[in-house]
Amino acid sequence: MEAVGKEGETVELNLDLPIWDRVFTVSPLVVVGTRHPNGKYDLAPKHLALPLGWDRYFGFVCTERHATYRNAKRERQFTVSFPNPSSIVVTSLTASARREEHGKAVLDAVPTTPAVGMDGIFVADSYLFLECELDRIIGGFGDNSLICGSIRRAAVSKDSLRLFTEDDPEMLRRRPLLAFLAPERYAILTSTHRFPVPSGIRF
Repeated sequence: MEAVGKEGETVELNLDLPIWDRVFTVSPLVVVGTRHPNGKYDLAPKHLALPLGWDRYFGFVCTERHATYRNAKRERQFTVSFPNPSSIVVTSLTASARREEHGKAVLDAVPTTPAVGMDGIFVADSYLFLECELDRIIGGFGDNSLICGSIRRAAVSKDSLRLFTEDDPEMLRRRPLLAFLAPERYAILTSTHRFPVPSGIRF
């Protein structure tokens, strides 16, 4: 995977090779929960995941080869857990290999909590919990698709609820966030700074 075409202070990347293996980018690290045809639950980590606008929509990227895609499409629902940094090992366990549609035996060791408004589970040691109804699947991103969900229920850990009477940096020092640095590293975010955005602007 050699870079090609150096020019000035930049290095041109070969687009026939994975761009995202040559540079670090920061993403959320979530765990998506779905249900197999036999009723067993599945949990899988995702980092290509984000709110879809300012309304109640959330999406993640997946491929048809994965049970998460097939389960979400069939059941038309999925859960999203935002794990705490203390749950990094548990989160890594959810990436274990499956036995076809029979699920992952290792998930028996993952502490979970049930969803409230749908048949699903969450990673227990998380700070944000979303219950989503499938809205649409948008394909055509190479081998991948964007799974779009409408958030039907959301809950946050009391310790992670943003209180506008509390100093944001202090709260984040007390309750740090887990981030993923693709392709294979993670970070614990404890130090933050206010972004110098012009007054009245939201982006």
